[in-house]
Amino acid sequence: MSDASLAAQLQRIFDDEIPLTRAMALRVDQYDGQALALSAPLENNINDKATAFGGSLYSMCVLSGWGLLTLTLKSHDLKGDIVIQDSQIQFLKPLRSARLAVRCAFAEPQQVDEFVSVYQQRGKARRELVAEILADGETAVRFTGRYVALKAD
Repeated sequence: MSDASLAAQLQRIFDDEIPLTRAMALRVDQYDGQALALSAPLENNINDKATAFGGSLYSMCVLSGWGLLTLTLKSHDLKGDIVIQDSQIQFLKPLRSARLAVRCAFAEPQQVDEFVSVYQQRGKARRELVAEILADGETAVRFTGRYVALKAD
């Protein structure tokens, strides 16, 4: 299955199964097997200070990691449930751009194969992922999350 087809599948999951993503107008912009990029308009995710709402930014980050691992399993014809185990987020700069964009990636290419291999052997795998949201080329939000993949019953 192509990366574009997988990205379209994730968009359908967001649109059909996760009501929050519809309210946020979250979009899957790109998936390449190593990284996932999502975006959403500021107007759907704005706070009373005319900047991006922290809860929306956190949700975008969590969903970027969840989506990346979901597509990693799908790309290897595996099924499972992905959950966030714990996370940390730093809000470094306010965001005012019309479009908010997050990118989450495996740190090294071999981590994809390691994650899949452990999952296939044990029926469970953990992975820490980092997501960032940039403003004017600088990191405005930095998120680190540990996810767990569990074989579905």
